[in-house]
Amino acid sequence: MRVTTIAALAGAVALLAACAATPKAASDSLDAVARDYVALTLEIGEREPGYVDAYYGPAEWAEAAKAHPRALPQLAEGATALTRRLEALPTTGLDADSLQRRRYLLAHVSAASARLRMLQGEKLGFADEAEALFGVRPELRPLSSYDPVLARIDALVPGEGPLAERVAAFRARYVIPKDRLEPVMRAAIAECKARTERHMALPAGETFTLEFVNGKPWSGYNWFKGGAFSLIQVNTDLPIFIDRAVDLGCHEGYPGHHVYNALLEQTFVKDKGWVEMSVYPLFSPMSFIAEGSANYGIDLAFPGHERTEFEARVLYPLAGLDPATAEAQTQLLALTRELARAEYTVADAYLAGRIDRETALDQLQKYSLVARDRAAQRLNFIETYRSYVINYGLGRDMVQAWVERQGPDHWATMERLLASQTLPVDLH
Repeated sequence: MRVTTIAALAGAVALLAACAATPKAASDSLDAVARDYVALTLEIGEREPGYVDAYYGPAEWAEAAKAHPRALPQLAEGATALTRRLEALPTTGLDADSLQRRRYLLAHVSAASARLRMLQGEKLGFADEAEALFGVRPELRPLSSYDPVLARIDALVPGEGPLAERVAAFRARYVIPKDRLEPVMRAAIAECKARTERHMALPAGETFTLEFVNGKPWSGYNWFKGGAFSLIQVNTDLPIFIDRAVDLGCHEGYPGHHVYNALLEQTFVKDKGWVEMSVYPLFSPMSFIAEGSANYGIDLAFPGHERTEFEARVLYPLAGLDPATAEAQTQLLALTRELARAEYTVADAYLAGRIDRETALDQLQKYSLVARDRAAQRLNFIETYRSYVINYGLGRDMVQAWVERQGPDHWATMERLLASQTLPVDLH
């Protein structure tokens, strides 16, 4: 009797499994995969704090992930299963948006798989890691190739002694006094917003809160909370230069991260019900578009000399600085921008263990032309976020090139990019 009962139960279980598998395979869809992708991402976020940069989907999904997160090996299996399901979905008859949606999900599940391998101990080289997570392989140029830029800056900055120290002394004249930081930042953000609103229709009711914080590896951060609302934080561990007001105002706010997330929420989550866009995994191709567009947004909002003119007219007086010196600061910043990718080479060597911390600090100080404390802050960022650093300079350059290839209306193209599932590979 016992044997017969066990056999019967086994047969029933097998039958139920077969019945369950057949309809799922037959009725699987992009919507179903997207729902499971959100669950996977939220569960990875429980295993790696900071992995989920933003989430504004159903609260019960986040609660379920928190209550019962799968272990890393099971999450890796889940990512593999999602890839198989996406590849198995028929593409015949799909419209262009649905085909792009499938590509977008495949790219983001692939990045999740790579991150899960890293969390389980797999070591990737800097360029391999960047390509696996963000979909772009950076060029790692020898540091000596940046020496001609240093020579041009050396001719621009007066004085004697190491160039980094002279640049640091020059830049010290442009620090915003702490008691004037908030009005300067609010004026900068207001101007960034006004310039963006002239060209883009922002979601109704969008808004943000500004906070000043300490003890972070970054200088500024946008925490998108959903409902077209962001918390923008500015780190005051180190003195803040006057040029960072516009940088942070555009990058974290308008037309940067705040606008990007608000447009994605409106376009996909609210209008289409595409749930995959309700979650933002930090280590994904999404970040390349986010950071690249946020940095390009600075130049878009303030083309040519408009930024220098605005800073001299509005921000310098608010900060109690001499507006007559604004042009000299602009010239220096234009040259130092050409050094932006040098840190990729430093990060590659440091993260691989080919150079020690002191050497990395020396190289960052020399090729980023910053004081030692700022080099240390940047190295802390590299230690925390690793190959994420490519998303800023390389991301900006690729977004800019793509936008400007599309035609003369750069704002319209930018708005289309921010409200899309464009992937880094699409920028080529």
